[in-house]
Amino acid sequence: MPGPFCWLAFSRLTRLPGGEARCYGNLMLTRLRRLFTIKTKFEAFAVVYALGLGAADRGIIYMAQYPGFMGKLLALCCGLAVMMAGGKIIDAVDLRAQLGYED
Repeated sequence: MPGPFCWLAFSRLTRLPGGEARCYGNLMLTRLRRLFTIKTKFEAFAVVYALGLGAADRGIIYMAQYPGFMGKLLALCCGLAVMMAGGKIIDAVDLRAQLGYED
């Protein structure tokens, strides 16, 4: 049965090898989802690096806008948020490999 996003592709259906009818919209969304899926640790570290650069830049802006203790505290929070997110991203990549997902 076609999914809810079938109208994105003007309701054109395609037949898959198993005989299931699927619309182009769902196939396009699947391909788009695969594009933004972090599959390897290298990709995870690249994402964490990019997040860290953004957080460091934001921390510098916070220290300029809020001089003193409050600016330093906000900058520290930016860095800690990246560390927490990076740990979760790397754990998720390890868990996907352990469970055998092959997206």
